[in-house]
Amino acid sequence: MVTPDQKAKIFSPIHIVDWDILEPVPALPPSDTGYKHSVPVHVLVRLGTEPLGWVDLEVEEVAAFPRAAAASALHAFKSQIDAGLARSNLPTIDEIPVTGLQFEANQLAFVAEREQLLEKAPKISVVLCTRDRPKRVADCVREVVRQKYRAYEIVVVDNAPADPGAVPAVLEEIDAPVPVRYVLEPRGGLSWARNAGWNAATADIIAFLDDDEIPDEHWLAELARGFSARADVGCVTGMVLPAELRTEPQQWFEGLGGFRQGRGFAQEIFGPGHAQSPIYPFPPFGAGANMAFRRGVLADIDGFNVALGAGTPAKASEETLAFARTRLAEHTIVYQPTALVSHYHRETLAELKIQLHNYSIGTTAHYTALVMWKPQLLLSILRLVPRAIKDNLPWKDPDRAATMRSSPAILVITQLIGMLKGPIAYVKSSRLQRRLSNP
Repeated sequence: MVTPDQKAKIFSPIHIVDWDILEPVPALPPSDTGYKHSVPVHVLVRLGTEPLGWVDLEVEEVAAFPRAAAASALHAFKSQIDAGLARSNLPTIDEIPVTGLQFEANQLAFVAEREQLLEKAPKISVVLCTRDRPKRVADCVREVVRQKYRAYEIVVVDNAPADPGAVPAVLEEIDAPVPVRYVLEPRGGLSWARNAGWNAATADIIAFLDDDEIPDEHWLAELARGFSARADVGCVTGMVLPAELRTEPQQWFEGLGGFRQGRGFAQEIFGPGHAQSPIYPFPPFGAGANMAFRRGVLADIDGFNVALGAGTPAKASEETLAFARTRLAEHTIVYQPTALVSHYHRETLAELKIQLHNYSIGTTAHYTALVMWKPQLLLSILRLVPRAIKDNLPWKDPDRAATMRSSPAILVITQLIGMLKGPIAYVKSSRLQRRLSNP
């Protein structure tokens, strides 16, 4: 991840490029003001739609980008590319032309496996929760209906809207090729909305998406690939990428870990007996912005804790608790990084400050919820504190350390304050949600 030291360099937006190396290198977009400095570019490299990873580069001239991108991709991913080609009975390569490799996507084993899976694709319900953002949810629905998947529905959950007619009005304007159903959840809180969505869904597999995201056109197919990894898979999560890095706060958020939190592009299966603790560190399992559960697993873990999540005093981490409880109940979670969505990060410092503060409240609220649910977990959590402190030392992650140096100190301070608030916020939220449950 490019994390330029803003104290030493003039700020520049980072261009995001999605390049499948079977195709020509995409051109960089023109600049309204002209390129006066070197151009930083964040390139997602794919092989026949399969994401391999990122390369970061800076070019002095836009015209130099194609060759620089091809050289960087070859250097970073030659072994992976050769392995994918060999698995497909295709010759390995010595270079990547700027015009792309001369293969068709359907020649690749990765694509062939997905097409075979799609022949017996399970139905999936996409639950899309929103609150007072009718235009944004309409845009998101228009993206979801582009899925290259045969059997799915969309359930839009309108959470405690100020104008109950706004979302239905924009949904009526969408000519969707799949069923789009509307659910009103009057109780405010993301967990109330998520629970209303999965209870209204008709499929056994329920995928969750936020209204500020763009799903890759193969998102559902790749989630289905994750569920096919083993018979006992109860939850699949995917990769959450930045949709843009136009502003410094967007770059700071990504540099601090974003939603990826160090997760790579290799599938990982967290089944019973896996060495990864269910309660720390929680980043390996995925993020709520890109997750899917089997209905039976959601029933087994009592769905999402309504005292956690956006719209409550506890602010966040309803998905983190759901992942922990899924693992504690010995269900298998698959991290499937080929299931991609892109997220629009907060654009301003004020928005980012609130977001990080809320996430920090949610982190310690999540641990409070775990202990209140199962008090015997307290000792295990306390034993993990020294490791947590060690893991978060700045020099453990050079990119994160560089971002912390270049970003305002208030971002770190607001996170620390938020963590102190979490336990009390959870208790307060629990009392409030009990009242909402029993009006």
